[in-house]
Amino acid sequence: MKHIESLLKALADKNRLRIIGLLHHKCYCVCELAHVLKITQPSVSKHLKKLKASGIIDSRQDGLWTTYFLIKLDNVENQKILASILSSLGKNLQIKKVI
Repeated sequence: MKHIESLLKALADKNRLRIIGLLHHKCYCVCELAHVLKITQPSVSKHLKKLKASGIIDSRQDGLWTTYFLIKLDNVENQKILASILSSLGKNLQIKKVI
């Protein structure tokens, strides 16, 4: 149950939902996410830190840039929840405009 609570807390923010909606389609760096979402880079970094701590995303160093991407969750229940959320986000017109 703690895994589900952690996942839902991490996703309980509109900007974090928008971030995972974008990362579902491709990898992004902080500056790209800030530009697309029209929020500051420090704010994006804060959201990415929470998503990474919850185990939803990971990052890799790409030269000077750090790119972020979704990872497959190790908990089946969380996988189902995230899949449902991503499906709903895919139907969201605001996310579709950005992708």
